[in-house]
Amino acid sequence: MVKKQDHHFRVVDWLLIAMMILPLVAGMLLQILTKPASEGISITGARIFLEIPMPLMPLLITEAQINSWLIMITIIGLALYLTHGIRAGVQTKRQTVAEWMVEKVEGLVTGNMDPVFHATYGPFVAAILALSALSSLMAMLGLFPPTADVNVVAGWSILVFILITKNKLKTGLGAYLKGYLSPIFIMLPMNIIGEFATPISMAMRHYGNVISGTVISTLVAAGLTVVNNAVLGWLPGFLGEIPLLRVGLPAVLSVYFDIFSSCMQAFIFAILTILNISGAYPGTDEIEAFKARKQKAA
Repeated sequence: MVKKQDHHFRVVDWLLIAMMILPLVAGMLLQILTKPASEGISITGARIFLEIPMPLMPLLITEAQINSWLIMITIIGLALYLTHGIRAGVQTKRQTVAEWMVEKVEGLVTGNMDPVFHATYGPFVAAILALSALSSLMAMLGLFPPTADVNVVAGWSILVFILITKNKLKTGLGAYLKGYLSPIFIMLPMNIIGEFATPISMAMRHYGNVISGTVISTLVAAGLTVVNNAVLGWLPGFLGEIPLLRVGLPAVLSVYFDIFSSCMQAFIFAILTILNISGAYPGTDEIEAFKARKQKAA
């Protein structure tokens, strides 16, 4: 019976590992089979695979959307793998890793948000961190990173904006609308612009940093190719075709833009999410006063 349980445990483990790896392999195969050959510098946006007619505008199925779903499947597989077989009183390596991740995210939330949010927004912040970081790191596999598509990042920012507005409405619609007239009524246009500037700035900051790294890396690699041909092209035979000057610097840039910058931008987006949601919370005293007034009026 014990051996049968161990066999079942290992089978589930392998299925979860496949759930993490196969989506990325499928993305690379799709890239190889569908991407047309190009010469020279090629900096393009997400390719459009399918266009579905809709009443207002066509629904486009793009490379960024497909890769986002692949990353989400990978994240789900990773989460299930790390929590598979966790039991009280038995400490395993994967449980240690899972607990470390939870502790780091909870520490990030508790250090920057009101205590009332600690149990609510931890999973959301963890999802933002994982989705942003892994989406950017897809570039290391030669795949189009979803964070290089402003539509994807704008979708995340809209979710954050909805949560911000939800917190601001905790003291009632009247107080929320009155805030647009603060400190004086002539500030209404500026307050409206400031309200919608938050999600726009979050999306543009994240998108701009990711796409700029991609552009810089591509231009440097292309420039080194030209320099290599000019300096070493006079060598006879195949020696003149060896890209010696492209060895080293592109790899260093890849480490910075594809790894360090990707993780840093994910962290910054998560911090901005925490601060903006927490800053929109009116406070426990204001909410209790609003509930008391509502009960009295009823």
